[in-house]
Amino acid sequence: MNQQPEITGVILAGGKASRMGGLDKGLQELNGMPLWQHVAKTLAAQTSTLVISANRSLDTWHASGYKIIQDTMPDYPGPLAGMLSAMTQLPSEWFLFCPCDTPFIPASLTERFLQHKASAQVVWAFDGERDHPAISLVNRSVIPALEDYLESGERRVMVFLKQCGGHRVDFSDVKSAFINVNTLVDLQNMQVKS
Repeated sequence: MNQQPEITGVILAGGKASRMGGLDKGLQELNGMPLWQHVAKTLAAQTSTLVISANRSLDTWHASGYKIIQDTMPDYPGPLAGMLSAMTQLPSEWFLFCPCDTPFIPASLTERFLQHKASAQVVWAFDGERDHPAISLVNRSVIPALEDYLESGERRVMVFLKQCGGHRVDFSDVKSAFINVNTLVDLQNMQVKS
C-alpha cells in the first residue's frame, strides 16, 4: 500500500527577476519551452496537485491551465511570501516548492525528500556544494512561525528553514539537476545548439 502523503507542488515564479532585467523569468524559453514548463513537467509527475505562485503577467500564467496563487504580502518580498501564500490558500498537508528557474530538477525529488525527512517538518535540497532552500518539502504546520518571521521583516529562506528544525537532503549524485537560470546569459548558455 502506498503511504506517500498528498503533496501539492508549487512552482515559485513570483519574484522581480531583477537579474533578468525585470523579465518574467519563468516565461523565458529554454529549448523552445518556457522555463516553468520544464519544472512543471517534472513536478507534476511527483505531486498530487500542481500550482504556480506568480504576481505578474497574470493573463499568461492563467492561460497555463494551472491554479495561480498570488502573494498576499505586497512588493514581492521573496520566496517565503510565495510559500506562505500557497500554504494558507490550499488545504494540503505537505508542499513541494521549486523555483521556476531550475529546469533540470530530478524525477526523484519527492521520493528522496520523503525517504530522508524523518520527523522534520521541512527539508531542502543540497547538491554537495550548495544548499537550495527554495527547493524544499514543507509541512503546513510551519505557517504560524512563517507568518511571524515575515512580519518581523525577515526574508532569508535558509534561516527560516533551520529555525523550523529542518535539514538538508543530499542530492550530490545529481548535482547538475540544481543548476538555475539567473540571467539572460545563463539562459543563452543552456540552449541546446542544433
